[in-house]
Amino acid sequence: MKRFGKVTTKTRTKGILGSQFLLGSAFVFSLMTVCVKYLGGRLPVTEIVLTRALIGIFITRIMIAKAGISPWGYQKGLLLVRGLLGTAGLFCVFKALANLPLASATVIQYTYPTFATLAAWFLLGERLRKRIVFAVIIGWAGIMLVVQPSWIGFNLSTLPAKDVSIALAGAILTALAYVCVRKLSKKEHPLVIVHYFPLVSIIITIPFLWGKGLSPNGIEWFWLLSIGILSQIGQVLITKGLSLIPAAQACSISYAQVLFAFAWGLLIFNESINKWMLIGASFVFISTLISISSRVKDPNKVLR
Repeated sequence: MKRFGKVTTKTRTKGILGSQFLLGSAFVFSLMTVCVKYLGGRLPVTEIVLTRALIGIFITRIMIAKAGISPWGYQKGLLLVRGLLGTAGLFCVFKALANLPLASATVIQYTYPTFATLAAWFLLGERLRKRIVFAVIIGWAGIMLVVQPSWIGFNLSTLPAKDVSIALAGAILTALAYVCVRKLSKKEHPLVIVHYFPLVSIIITIPFLWGKGLSPNGIEWFWLLSIGILSQIGQVLITKGLSLIPAAQACSISYAQVLFAFAWGLLIFNESINKWMLIGASFVFISTLISISSRVKDPNKVLR
């Protein structure tokens, strides 16, 4: 019994720490989306992704050297897959942010916890706790109320179908990338996992950008640098969080970024809101609280 108590306390501590990392990453990533939105779509998405990658790999290599570890890891194939999925997802996310309202682009992107939960169950064999399943469902319902798609009775026909599809593709790719991170975190150092993301991004983006890049003007340099720095901080935080708690719980906690995007859209970009969006945001907040408070009381009381 005493041993079980120690395990429970350790699990609870890891859960709290993991939740803090993930909430911090949600806040940092929300600030990054503001910077992307401020660029206004003038610069090619490829250029933004490349700039983010160059800054990211510079910071990561410094951190790796300071930690005294090898940057190449043990599971190179899966690390490359994580980098490919993350890069492709980032293209979709940045494209959606450039063409859609901030709140709408973010909430569509945050359909990814549902995909991640199912992928983690199918690919990693992670058990699904009832509370986490409930949190994902509540969060999904909240997202639907915020997005207000026409098929649930609200008129949102002004959102271009192509851009919505791109945002949804970004959500699916993000989910698969995070499941890879969860798998990799069992053997790889968090900095090694983070390192492969910008490394692969650089390799992919340079050929596409060759001869097509635009020179940033004035304040655009600030937004580009901010995107790179904030993305790097967010990646480190979310990688640490995913190493401490299951993917399903981690993703439902990350719903908090929807609330931040909601606030930035209202306060900074004067995006309109209505009562359904407010109710949806409340659902997302409840989902986050449920997920944070979740812990295993009985290892056998889980969904298989």
